Order: sequence, then structure tokens, then C-alpha cells
Amino acid sequence: MGNYKNYKVWEKSHQLVLDIYGLTKDFPKSEQYNLISQMNRASVSIPTNIAEGCGRETQKEFIRFLYIASGSAHELDYLLLLASDLGYIESEISKNIISEIDEIKKMLAALIKTIKTSL
Repeated sequence: MGNYKNYKVWEKSHQLVLDIYGLTKDFPKSEQYNLISQMNRASVSIPTNIAEGCGRETQKEFIRFLYIASGSAHELDYLLLLASDLGYIESEISKNIISEIDEIKKMLAALIKTIKTSL
């Protein structure tokens, strides 16, 4: 289909993964197999599904993977809210990252819409 690295949404979501990994390294060790793992997996799922979708044979398959990436972005949004409410992240940092996630969700929705109209 194409090179996933050519998509701005992939680039932004890759940076988000780096940000999340940097953030969760300071969480309590008791969360290593719970919240840390879940947040890291949800963040990685976004650019991974974009990349995997690019490797599929049809645009419809690509769209399906973009929807999965969007679902992971929504999941991560909630997990950041939870981490903030638990006191693991400062509220301002959480708001900034959630704003990044919102932008990624909008970009995914726009890409899905663009691809659907070309089918």
C-alpha cells in the first residue's frame, strides 16, 4: 500500500509512544504489570496498526487498522486520565498529552474519511 513513515499521523503517534514511555518510567513499581504495561501497549498500538495497515493489500483493510489505532488512542486517553487521578502524572502534563492524543484521533478520522471517499 505505502510507506507508513510518510504519514504525519504515524510520525505524531510514534512521538507519542516515546513520550508515554518516558512518562511511565517514573510510575510506582507496583504499577509495572498494570497501568504502565497497559499505557505502553495502548500507545504502541497506535503507530503499529498504522504501519501494519500500510502493509495490507486493500484500502478497506488499511481503514480497519486505522480504526484499531483510533480505538487504542481512545483507550490511552482514558488511561492518562486515570493515571492523573491516581496522582502519577501532574494534571498539566496529562492535559498536554491528552491534547496530543486528540490531535492524533482527529488525524486518524480525517485519513479514514479521505480513504473512504476514494473507494
